[in-house]
Amino acid sequence: MKVVVSKIDLVNLIGKIQSVVSTKPAIPILSNVLLKAKNDQLIICATDLTVSMRCFIEAKVVEEGAIALPARRFFQLVRELTAPQIKISSHTGEIAEITTGTSVFKINGMSETEFPALPDLAGSPELTLASSVLKEVFSKTAFSAAREDSRYMLNGVQVQISQQKATFIGTDGKRLAKVIAPVQIDPSIQGTYVIPLKAVEEMTKMLGDGDEEVSLNLTHDKISLESGSLTLIAKLLSGQYPDVERVIPAKVSQNFAIHRDELISLLKQVSLFTSDTTSSVRFTFETGQLHLAAMSSDIGEGRVSMPVDYAGAKMEIAFNPFFFVDILRHSKDETIRFGLNDTHNPGVITDSTQALFVIMPMRLNELQAPRKEPAVADVS
Repeated sequence: MKVVVSKIDLVNLIGKIQSVVSTKPAIPILSNVLLKAKNDQLIICATDLTVSMRCFIEAKVVEEGAIALPARRFFQLVRELTAPQIKISSHTGEIAEITTGTSVFKINGMSETEFPALPDLAGSPELTLASSVLKEVFSKTAFSAAREDSRYMLNGVQVQISQQKATFIGTDGKRLAKVIAPVQIDPSIQGTYVIPLKAVEEMTKMLGDGDEEVSLNLTHDKISLESGSLTLIAKLLSGQYPDVERVIPAKVSQNFAIHRDELISLLKQVSLFTSDTTSSVRFTFETGQLHLAAMSSDIGEGRVSMPVDYAGAKMEIAFNPFFFVDILRHSKDETIRFGLNDTHNPGVITDSTQALFVIMPMRLNELQAPRKEPAVADVS
């Protein structure tokens, strides 16, 4: 193999693929990236056996070939080089020579045959939608998905395909996000897929904010996304995703508008007075008012209020303020709608989009009265 590439282009490529490389690989080859020179392109592949990525840049290929190199060492070296052009060559298939000007570096690598082959999903069912739409629905659901939860299936985003619509759902059991997006796909195709969270996050990085269309290819156990020079392939999670529809209230007795930014600000303030063990804020709804309160014996007490168009009986309910703020950040509009039934059932947050968020209540403990200072004796 002998290829000459632009250092800037190679650094940009490294930035896109490095997070796929496993930090704790199950087998040594997974800490490597595969470099392949072919058809005037330098192709780089990385995989952790769950998520794989293939990307390429234009290059001057003098001699076609491939080699697997230790990712961290190779990436660090490329970033430190100062020359605009880098020549990469390999004559034995196990040692790569990196040359810039008068500098020469040799890195021990591994044969291409030891690197896992990346799956090819060409010809599988394909759905198409705008890049910005896919990026938004992933962003609005992935934050609610579990991370390293023992309930394996919650560590991903579920996608339900039916009647040319895709429903994206993320939940960790304490909050839930659901977004519906129209997609271009054969109307006869329907199914349910759970994309691992790492794959969702890598796909989100790949996607732009424009209206250009991107395609997702789906099989029963894999998904791939192609965008420009990047292709990401991931194994789907296998198992039964929980029936989340049963926790989404079909109706709410109270549904009212709340100013989103003001509520975010007040929740940030009052959350400073929550303990690390409970992280609970009391929401008290009265006619025209919302009162927020939190206290900790170690920290102190915080109470704030804001106007809302609530018109029902007084209601008290507790929520995790950090989960609530996360939901509000992923909502749109100056005001959101908040739906409630009682102190024991979930709250529902909606905006003008096809997004719906659910947050589970916490145990409502009585706030302790502020500690009073001892009275000073009257000595007059």
